[in-house]
Amino acid sequence: MTAPAQVAYDDVLRVWHEADGIPQIEHAWLFDHLMPLGGDPNGPTFEGWTLLSALAAQTERLRLGVMVTSNRFRPPAMLAKISATVDAVSGGRLEFGIGAGSRTDVPLARREYTAHGLPFHDAAHAVGSLAEACTIIRRLWTETAPFDFHGEYHQMTGAFCSPKPVQHPRPPILVGGQATRTLRVVAEHADRWNMPGGTIDKAIERSATLDRLCEETGRNPAEITRSIVLPVSYDRPQHTRHTIRAALDGGFSHIVLGLGAPYPTGVARWVADTIIAPLSDKITAP
Repeated sequence: MTAPAQVAYDDVLRVWHEADGIPQIEHAWLFDHLMPLGGDPNGPTFEGWTLLSALAAQTERLRLGVMVTSNRFRPPAMLAKISATVDAVSGGRLEFGIGAGSRTDVPLARREYTAHGLPFHDAAHAVGSLAEACTIIRRLWTETAPFDFHGEYHQMTGAFCSPKPVQHPRPPILVGGQATRTLRVVAEHADRWNMPGGTIDKAIERSATLDRLCEETGRNPAEITRSIVLPVSYDRPQHTRHTIRAALDGGFSHIVLGLGAPYPTGVARWVADTIIAPLSDKITAP
């Protein structure tokens, strides 16, 4: 995962080009913020989906996505169109990540809404809107005729998406978040769930909550891949490997390694050789 903030486009492209040629690295991810969350508050931040499309056009193998799209930034029908376009550009490699949006208690995240004239509703509104968005996007990707949608948060008449995504029946849907109300959305709509951070113990506890919510909705919990973002320590790779082992033991089979900027030369190969290779007894080759 390369957060596209406080970096240049060429830096991100360099890492993705390198990773594209390393089979042990299966996915690559961006984030979805409009302003930096750390460092110079007025530093550069690239728009995630625009950058993802550019990177999709310049890679061949990596599955790719935004970890995760803020449902607050774009209407769901527009997001369905954007993501279908990226899936076409990539030749069917999109992993569709979405979440409710930034927490209200993170000032640096909240300021991007007022700076861009975007409304910032409370958490209940955000999660309700997310659930409807997942329904709308799935229908737009798969239904062959225009439809109307009249929900509590979204209203559409004659909604339709053409062309459809390349992947059939649709790209995988990954929902990120850890609040219980968000996990209910995961249980109802997602193929994958991402735990965006925190301790491994907390991630395991949240995973158990997801199991319970799946059972309440009649969903088999095993249908949902467990994903987690873990920061990479360039100075203490053994610590990173220890954390990955704990996540794998806790049932998280999709590990997203967050790279800190600036990215060292050859960082993707370093990750493969120094972080992934020593864990070969714990992971399955792609």
